[in-house]
Amino acid sequence: MAIGLEVVASNIAAFLQNIAPIISIILIVLGGITYGLAQAQPADMRGKWQTAAVSMLIGGVIIAVITGAADIIQTTSSQALQPA
Repeated sequence: MAIGLEVVASNIAAFLQNIAPIISIILIVLGGITYGLAQAQPADMRGKWQTAAVSMLIGGVIIAVITGAADIIQTTSSQALQPA
């Protein structure tokens, strides 16, 4: 049973590592477009659109950083559990 769960977890991890850069790029591009469109809005709506745009940008950058550091995180965490 443990082998089946390990395979499922490995497949989920591989899927997320493959899709994360795509999601990151989409969020960054949509954030930029939204921020640009926010400049054409009236002042009372501009803040809401800018907040959403900056949130998308930051989310895209965070996903990119976590995806880039995933191998380092995995190596470090696996070595932390080994006896000294």
